[in-house]
Amino acid sequence: MADMFETVLRPDDTPMTQTELAAAIADCDVFVPTVTDRIDADVIAKASPRLRLIANFGAGTDHIDVANAYSKGITVSNTPGVLTEDTADLAMALILAVPRRLVEGDRRLRAGEYKGWGPTHMLGHRVRGGKLGIIGMGRIGQALARRAHAFGLDVHYHNRRRVPKGIEDVLGATWHEDLDEMLGQMNFVSIHCPSTPDTHHLINAERLAKMRPDSYIVNTSRGEIIDEAALAAAVRNQTISGAGLDVYEQEPTPHSDLLDLPNVILTPHIGSATFESRLEMGELVLINIRAIMDHHACPNRVLPPGASFQIAS
Repeated sequence: MADMFETVLRPDDTPMTQTELAAAIADCDVFVPTVTDRIDADVIAKASPRLRLIANFGAGTDHIDVANAYSKGITVSNTPGVLTEDTADLAMALILAVPRRLVEGDRRLRAGEYKGWGPTHMLGHRVRGGKLGIIGMGRIGQALARRAHAFGLDVHYHNRRRVPKGIEDVLGATWHEDLDEMLGQMNFVSIHCPSTPDTHHLINAERLAKMRPDSYIVNTSRGEIIDEAALAAAVRNQTISGAGLDVYEQEPTPHSDLLDLPNVILTPHIGSATFESRLEMGELVLINIRAIMDHHACPNRVLPPGASFQIAS
């Protein structure tokens, strides 16, 4: 980026304050935030008249007021696709690790609690032959479905719209129009939908109560989709058997009730944390910037609901 443009870089990975964001956006043609930078209406109001693009370093854009930016003629772009496989890998890893109590076993051994093999020691649940319910059958949901088949899981999904039959056939996936009906049948549930007002606390106490007592839930999408207090209570009360979370309602801090539950695995938002994914995300940011600077259509433009593309000639 520095080779192509006059570039100001933040020297470390710490999130910027709202004051710092406002100061930074006030003097640039392109602004490159990450998921920890909240680009709200107040920040956008401070934007330089020259600002043409908010080129997000990441796929999710719920931390950006896209509608406000659009109303001011500012393009917003993201980096979809390049983090799909890595995030699906982590979701599959959690689906395997939680029922087999891998992290709990590691902790026990390190604490000197392992006294030798026993027939009822550290019993978990088998993965193969179970039913996996995927909430959100986009790129990552479909990538997870492919992995799940390799481990002998029966794939089901709930999506706002049913995916084409050809994709269903390739993935061997069964659609459920009713989320509640699907939840009651699944051994594993994995969340892959965006954070929107409609999906806030989509998984709440009422829905957790519909799940099987031998079921597990995994979230590598957005923390706000699960009511964490309700989840902790469901696990503690054995309404469900456990959970694997990579994202949280109040990042970077999980709900305190989750911290002492041995059958909950907590990872620090590492779904796309591979060298390869980060490099490819950066390359997509550059492609989006270059397109705007060359007066071309931005290839990864994000639009608010109901908006249409407007290409200047």
